[in-house]
Amino acid sequence: MRLNPDPIAITDDDATIRNAVASAVPAPLLAAIAQVTGRLELLRDDLRPDPSNMLDPTGGLSPAQVAEIQRVAVDALIDLRDSGARAALPEAADLARLIEYLAGGTVDPAYVPLLREELALGGDERSPSWHRREVAADRDFRVLVVGAGMSGIVAAHRLQQAGIDFEIVDKNTEVGGTWWENRYPGCRVDIPNHFYSYSFAQTNEWPSYFSTQPVLFEYFRSCAEAFGLMPHLRLGTEVVGAQWDADAQRWNVQLRAVDGTESTTMANAIISAVGQLNRPKWPDIDGIDQFAGESFHSARWDHDVDLTGKRVAVIGTGASAAQFIPHVADAAEHLTVFQRTPPWLAPNENYQAEIPEGLGWVLRHVPEYARWERLWIFWRTHEGLLPAAVVDPEWQPQDRSVSALNDMIRMFFESMYETFVPDEELRAKVVPQYPPIAKRIVFDNGVYFQTLCRDDVELCTETITEICEKGIRTAGGAERAFDVIIYGTGFQASKFLSPMKIEGVGGADLHERWDGDARAYLGIVVPEFPNLFLMYGPNTNIVINGSIIYFSECETNYIVESIKLLLDADASSMECRSDVHDRYNDWIDAGNRSMAWGASSVNSWYKNQHGRVAQNWPYSLLEYWQQTRTPNPDDYIMR
Repeated sequence: MRLNPDPIAITDDDATIRNAVASAVPAPLLAAIAQVTGRLELLRDDLRPDPSNMLDPTGGLSPAQVAEIQRVAVDALIDLRDSGARAALPEAADLARLIEYLAGGTVDPAYVPLLREELALGGDERSPSWHRREVAADRDFRVLVVGAGMSGIVAAHRLQQAGIDFEIVDKNTEVGGTWWENRYPGCRVDIPNHFYSYSFAQTNEWPSYFSTQPVLFEYFRSCAEAFGLMPHLRLGTEVVGAQWDADAQRWNVQLRAVDGTESTTMANAIISAVGQLNRPKWPDIDGIDQFAGESFHSARWDHDVDLTGKRVAVIGTGASAAQFIPHVADAAEHLTVFQRTPPWLAPNENYQAEIPEGLGWVLRHVPEYARWERLWIFWRTHEGLLPAAVVDPEWQPQDRSVSALNDMIRMFFESMYETFVPDEELRAKVVPQYPPIAKRIVFDNGVYFQTLCRDDVELCTETITEICEKGIRTAGGAERAFDVIIYGTGFQASKFLSPMKIEGVGGADLHERWDGDARAYLGIVVPEFPNLFLMYGPNTNIVINGSIIYFSECETNYIVESIKLLLDADASSMECRSDVHDRYNDWIDAGNRSMAWGASSVNSWYKNQHGRVAQNWPYSLLEYWQQTRTPNPDDYIMR
């Protein structure tokens, strides 16, 4: 997969250009055309998106406005074809004008540098501004990156740019992390491609709007290859444990290869990029080992099991299950879906759609469009949906919704359910009884609901009491016989860094310290564990207002700047102060209590065994970016 491709010269006729333009999102299209042609006069006030209606896919543009934007874009592209003259990169004032057009009005100056980074028009805006040879040329400093998935790849890339010695280890035999491990039918991302990709590594070769697992694996492997990371990889190697050596001021790390061979290595710092959604969670059900048929977890899909003509049970209706259930139904003789808590499903007609030929043309000939659409997605979601999750203390009843805006979303979803599920008895089972956004929202283009409406599919909401030799027994006493049971029961998201045994200052055990309630300052560092940096750590999951890749890029910046702080200070270690860590976590907890996912009592993977929201970030994307720009030496004990 090619990264950051150059534009292809336009040679097509007017009709081809006109048809292509009709497939693009209007506002980012006009911004991209204005940028590449240098004709900022195209950004007319009467064609601005409506900043109060950013939840609309077009940003509140009327059909007449959309048609006019398309006409203007076609004329500009024809001129570009005939002249072949592409404009230089915009100066700061012109870039600000382009951004304000897309935002529909004045943009808070605090956002401008962040948005410029997200656009990356002039190249990689987030690459380190320093190199080891300029800071500490004679200093040896080695980093062990644990995990070769999305976060590990970007961390290693930045270390390499800064001239820091590093090695990447991963328990898998391939890169890609969760996009290598999860290979169930229908597996795909629920964030649009241009946002679920690195800001500095865009591509125009996406075959669909929301990429499938094989495509995402190809993307991340292409990134690892393009960044020159492959020689630094030690695959099929798991970190068993790590101990901080206070005398040597370094980590001693125990490794185990897939063949059982054990070895040790040393690192001045460890970056844990092991993720949250990679270790399957099995349900706590009696008799789970008694079943005589085939059974497996969706995260470890057994492709050798033929479902054709089988009686299949699926336990779980979360995001993964909603993706694979339609595929299972197509193969099975009969499918029974066991649901504990129904998800809120949001309609998206493009969720499983392929990129149309016209949009592919735009991406190839105007690759800047992808960057402006990325910024469009960022701006519409960075704050756009977040207020809908904020709890209004005066709003009643809060078991249905948490505010007037949250209730509007509920009514919108309910109307969609009425359209897709005409059977009232079935609809009563699938409409959630908790506020929207309290659990993960699942995207659907109607396929999931259509599957549940099939005659050969049953949705069972009775509590499972036991797994038997021949099937499943429920609370009503009924026992259903099955040939195959598939567990779509999620991941051990709250068990951060498991099963590694990490011992810090004085032998402090990380998991004992957390006691099932993982916390970290900025989600990155933990007191008593010097030079240990976490990615996708506690409270860095986003719910409705962004892409996890954004957080990984922010975290990487903070980690690399922390290493610079160590080198600048000629220090060996930095340990987060406990008071700083505790104050930060009080702030995080207060924020999460004020959000739908914290206020609601509904079960979700956002909460740990103590009922605390250990996963989610409750504030704006801007705030996390600001906090991870530069480490404050006063937050640390430097040695």
